[in-house]
Amino acid sequence: MSSSIRATAVSATVTETTAAGAGAATVVRPRPETGARTDEAAALIGDARRRIDDLDGRIIGLVQERMAVSAVIQKERIASGGRRVNLSREMEVLEHFREQLGRPGTALAMTLLELCRGRI
Repeated sequence: MSSSIRATAVSATVTETTAAGAGAATVVRPRPETGARTDEAAALIGDARRRIDDLDGRIIGLVQERMAVSAVIQKERIASGGRRVNLSREMEVLEHFREQLGRPGTALAMTLLELCRGRI
């Protein structure tokens, strides 16, 4: 772990000393920014969140690329006298996402299709 990450995690430690009867106890509360209770966990969570942010950026870029490709397909289909939306193709996409990601994959595919087909 890099020293800058460790320094950040260490500075984020939240402790509280309480007096309970004959002795005092130190309570480590979760860090508000990560919910972690240890410096190591806070550092790991921070690194993982940065990776997720990077993945999200790449996913958004891929969705935008998919939207552009879909627009080309729709334009050509309409120019050739066809309909803008091909429902049988959309069913294939829905099934593929469901097979790969389970039931929530269907909702994801529906969102992608909605983004890519534009207003109907």
